[in-house]
Amino acid sequence: MRADAAAPAGGQPARAAVTIALVLLLAAAGLSGVTLSRLAAPAEWLGLLAGQATTDTSILLAAHSLLPRIAVGLLAGAGLALAGVVFQNVLRNPLAEPATLGVSAGAQLALVVATLWFPSIADTLRAEGIAFLGALAAILLVIAIGWSRVLSPTRMIVAGVFVSLYAGAVSGVLVLFNQHYLTGVFLWGSGSLVQNGWDAAWSLSGRLAFAVACIAMLTRPMALLSIGDESARALGVRVPAVRLAALALATALSASIVSAVGMIAFIGLAAPAIARAAGARTLSAQLVTAPLIGAGLLCLTDQFVQLAPFAREIPTGAATALIGGPLLLWLLPRMRATSVPATQPVEGQARLARPAPMLLAGCLVTALVVACALMLGRTPQGWSWLAGQDLAGMLPWRWPRVLASFMAGGMLAAAGVLIQRTTSNPLGSPEILGISSGAALGLIALLFLMPAPSQFWQLAATTAGAALAFAVILGVGARSGYAQDKLLLVGIAFGTMLSALAAVLMASGDPRMATLLSWMAGSTYGMTEGGALVTAAVGCLLLALLPLTARPLGILPLGEQVARALGIGVSRTRTGLLLLTAGLTATATLTVGPLTFVGLLAPHMTRLAGFQKPAAHLAASILAGASIMVAADWLGRSVIFPYQIPAGLFASFLAGPLFLILLRRQS
Repeated sequence: MRADAAAPAGGQPARAAVTIALVLLLAAAGLSGVTLSRLAAPAEWLGLLAGQATTDTSILLAAHSLLPRIAVGLLAGAGLALAGVVFQNVLRNPLAEPATLGVSAGAQLALVVATLWFPSIADTLRAEGIAFLGALAAILLVIAIGWSRVLSPTRMIVAGVFVSLYAGAVSGVLVLFNQHYLTGVFLWGSGSLVQNGWDAAWSLSGRLAFAVACIAMLTRPMALLSIGDESARALGVRVPAVRLAALALATALSASIVSAVGMIAFIGLAAPAIARAAGARTLSAQLVTAPLIGAGLLCLTDQFVQLAPFAREIPTGAATALIGGPLLLWLLPRMRATSVPATQPVEGQARLARPAPMLLAGCLVTALVVACALMLGRTPQGWSWLAGQDLAGMLPWRWPRVLASFMAGGMLAAAGVLIQRTTSNPLGSPEILGISSGAALGLIALLFLMPAPSQFWQLAATTAGAALAFAVILGVGARSGYAQDKLLLVGIAFGTMLSALAAVLMASGDPRMATLLSWMAGSTYGMTEGGALVTAAVGCLLLALLPLTARPLGILPLGEQVARALGIGVSRTRTGLLLLTAGLTATATLTVGPLTFVGLLAPHMTRLAGFQKPAAHLAASILAGASIMVAADWLGRSVIFPYQIPAGLFASFLAGPLFLILLRRQS
C-alpha cells in the first residue's frame, strides 16, 4: 500500500477544501471591492470602516447598506453551511439541510400565518421568534414521520422534502388569496440580503458565535455518532441527548438566518458537499471548511446579482437556486453514491389473489365521486343535490372541470407507477423527483418566448420540460445504480429552480405573475369545454399505451441483466417509458399544476392495498388518482363557497396527511 493511501482522511486532502474556500472568499472580496468602488473611492474605505461622519449620500449608502449587506451575506452563508454540516452528521444523511428538512419552509409558513391572523403575536415575538417556532414545528414533524430504529436516510429526506413542499403549498394558497398583504412576505421569502443598517449583521454575528461555541463542545460526541448508536453508547455518548441538542442548535441557527434574510436555497446542501468532495472527510474538517465555502458562495452570488445588469431585480436566494440547481445537476453524475442503491423491487409481501372485485369496487367509488362532483354542490341556499333542469343548467360549468380533473388525476397516478417501477423506488413520483417541476419550467420558458401561446405549444413545452427532467433522472440513475439520494437530489434541483423562477417573477412585477401563480396552484377555474376535451383525448391516447408497459414494468426491477436475458431491450424500453411518463406528467401538470402529490400517494395506497402486479397496479392507481383529483376539485369549489381553493392545492391537502401516515407506518 502506498504511504499516501494510508494518510488520514481529513489531513492532506482537506487542504483542497481550504483552497476552494479561500478562492471563493477572494473572488467575493474582489467583486465586493468593485461594487463598493461604485459608491466610494478606495481611499475612503478606511473612513467607512471607522465610521467617519459625512453627508455624502453615496458614502452613507456604502456605509449603512452595502457593507452590512456584505457582512450579512458572509454570516448567513457560513451559518447555513454550518447548520447543513450538523444536520447531515446527526442524521447520517448527506442530503440533510434546512431546505430539505422543511426548516426554512416551516419558518416562512409561520411568518405568513402570523402576519395574516396573529399580528399582535407577531409584534410581541418579532420575526425571529415566529420563524423559530415554525422551523421547530417543521423539524419535529419530520423527525416524527421519518424516524425509525434504523434511521433510514432516504425516508428522513422524503419526509423533509414532503413537509417542505406541503408548507410551501399552504404558503402559496395564502399568498394567492392575500396578495396585497403578503407580497412583501413572499419577496422576503425568496431570500433578500438588502440591509438598512448593521442591526441584522450584529444580531447574526452574535447568534453564529454562540452556535459555533456550542457546536464546538458537541464536536466529539457528534463525530462518534458516525460509527453507530450502539458503538457511541459504548464509548459513553448519550446519543438521544446529543442528537436532540445538535438538532435544536442547527434548527435555531437556521431559523435566525431565515428570519433575517428569508429562504436561501442550495447553500446548506452545496457547501458541505463541496467540502467533502474536496477532501474534508472528518467532522472537524467539515465544520471548519464548509462555513468558509458557504460564506464565499453566498457573498459571491450576491455580488454577482448586484453587478450584472440583467440580474439586479433577482433576489439573492432565487439567484442561488438558479445557479445552484444546474450546477447540482452537472455534479450529480460525478458524485459518489452515498446511500444504498434502490435496487429493491417495488412489490411488497401482500398480494391480491383476485384483484377484479377490488377494481370493481374502485370503479363504483370513482363513479360515486364523479356523481357528487356533478350533482352535489353549494349554492347561496346551502348544499343541494341538482337534478332535471337545474342539473342541465349547471352541467356546462361543472363537467369540463370534472373531466379535466379526472383525466389529470389518472395520468399523474399512472406516471407515478411508471416512475416507481422504472427507478425501483417505491417513493418516487412526478412531484418528488422533479418531473412536474420540469414540466412547469418548460411552460415558464415558453411564456417568456411567446406572449400568448396556444394549447398545442403549452403541451409541447411542458412535455419537453418533463422529458428533460426524467432523462436527467434516468441518466443519473444509470450511473449510480439508481441510488435514492441522487434521484432525490434531481427533484430538489428542479424544485428549487421552479421556486426561484416564481420568486423572480414576483420580484419583477410581471403582469403574468398572478396567472402563473394561479396555474401553479392547480386552478381549473378557466377550464373550457374544448380544453377539457383536448385533455381527455390526449389522456386517453396516452393511457391506451399502458397495457404495453405491463411486461417491462414487471421485469425491469429485477435488473438489466435479467431483463436482457428475457428479451427486453433495456435502453429502448426505458426511452419509451421516458416519453410516455413525460407525456402523462406534462398533460396533467398543464391542467392541475405541478404540485398535487397524487402521483406519489395513489400508487403507494394501491400497492399497500395489495395491487402488486403491474397491470393491476396501474388500473387501481388510475382509479385512485382520478377519484382524489375529482374530489379535490369538487371540495375546493364547495368548502368555502363562494370562494374556491385550486384543485391542485386542495389535492395536496388531501393527499398530504394520508401519505405522511402511510410513510410513518411503513417499516
